[in-house]
Amino acid sequence: MPTPPRSPRSTAAPQRRPQPSPGRAPRRSAPPVRRRKPRWGVRVVTTLSVVVLASAGIGHAVMTSLDADIARVDPFKDMKNRPQAGHGMNVLLVGTDGREKIGKEERRKYRLGGEPCHCTDTIMIVHISEDRERASVVSLPRDSYAVMPAHVDRTTGKRHGGHPVKLNAAYAEGGPQLTVRTVESMTKVKIDHYLEVDFTSFMRTVDVVGGVPICTADPLKDSYTGLDLPAGRHTLAGGQALQYVRARHVDGASDLGRMKRQQRFMAALVERITSSGILLNPMKFRDVARAVLGSVRADKGFGTDEMLDLGRAMRNFSPSSSEFTTVPIGRIGYVVKDVGSTLKWDPVKAERLFNALRQDRPLSAHRSRSAARIVSVAPQQIHVQVENGTRTPGLGRRVDTALASTGFRTTRAPVNAAARDVKRTVVAYDPRWDRSAKSLATALPGSELRPVEGLGATLKVIAGTDFERVRKVRAEDPGQGEAGVVRGDEVACS
Repeated sequence: MPTPPRSPRSTAAPQRRPQPSPGRAPRRSAPPVRRRKPRWGVRVVTTLSVVVLASAGIGHAVMTSLDADIARVDPFKDMKNRPQAGHGMNVLLVGTDGREKIGKEERRKYRLGGEPCHCTDTIMIVHISEDRERASVVSLPRDSYAVMPAHVDRTTGKRHGGHPVKLNAAYAEGGPQLTVRTVESMTKVKIDHYLEVDFTSFMRTVDVVGGVPICTADPLKDSYTGLDLPAGRHTLAGGQALQYVRARHVDGASDLGRMKRQQRFMAALVERITSSGILLNPMKFRDVARAVLGSVRADKGFGTDEMLDLGRAMRNFSPSSSEFTTVPIGRIGYVVKDVGSTLKWDPVKAERLFNALRQDRPLSAHRSRSAARIVSVAPQQIHVQVENGTRTPGLGRRVDTALASTGFRTTRAPVNAAARDVKRTVVAYDPRWDRSAKSLATALPGSELRPVEGLGATLKVIAGTDFERVRKVRAEDPGQGEAGVVRGDEVACS
């Protein structure tokens, strides 16, 4: 029998864009898109905010002025033998350090000491479907085993042949261009645009939107970043949000756990932006966009027209339109000489995942609004006794069977309740098992939670006349790849 978990109370100078040279072929307009994004997922989050905010419909002149604030890079220069383009748009979002831009006091407060690593802290592919209905975000762990293509080291000028590295080393050796080349080589997915953000951009963006709500079922504490969150709902400002998305030591999952928290944060940021009226307020939009773009670098092809196209496509975007996953890992702790411990991708599952991006297909099977809800305690860990609180024959058996088929450990022996005039279904529970009770109540839409001291580990469901159905629920899947695909509305605060 699981130990009864008691949930604590919640507490509450940029580079100018070069002018096109005479005779240059017009830029091919990118297909309209939808927004989405997650570790530095946060930095990524930050950048995608720009895309999200473009949906405000602010005029071309405003977007042109914002365009001028974006520093430019050319990650596609002289690239040959690239993968074939698929449908939709693929954006490579990378998060870099940039801690040298943050004041000493903030660096001390948020544990940002040490030297910048000049590498990518986060790497993600954001795929926007051609029909503008879906955004798929795939996190590529920075410690992924990679074989870097032949290149010239940007620091030493030395020519290197292909050699094994951790994925985040590509940026250190060859900047954005080598990063794109390495990702395309590993995934066979053609990258259409490149966006790069840093700590500063992230913190400013979170602050200018008024903070981002985050929910956690368990306390989160990380001595490395200084994160210290009790269980419950919190609104994180920029610095605290940075701690949340950087934390690697709150559990044994390290980077993989951190990426899940980044995905959760991304979903919450999108929800915050789309529901707060920011997109309808030109002045607020301008402030947020400037906060984001002040520390962003992008490819030369990502400009005013692309931002407006993306914005128009994303006007009806919501968390349920997005899906998140991490590339499937086949082997953790794969040791490589002179490289160290790496994460080796599962070749079969990873190919299936990237093929879905190339074919513009959802990463998971289509799921309707009635799909399984994410809960903190798995149904298989929850013991339930069902009682019929009405005079409807067989209702207790029907509720028991429905709960059992969803995974709850029912007694399979429903009984009649003392009161037979119950209108609203009740979930009675010992306060020591409050998390289990909330998970069970999620499966019974409209039910009432009723604490009963001393009830013990077996929860009680008293079926009322309002009972209609049992909703499918599941605990968040700790696995990776296809099994780990979640929708934005499944990881945001409910």
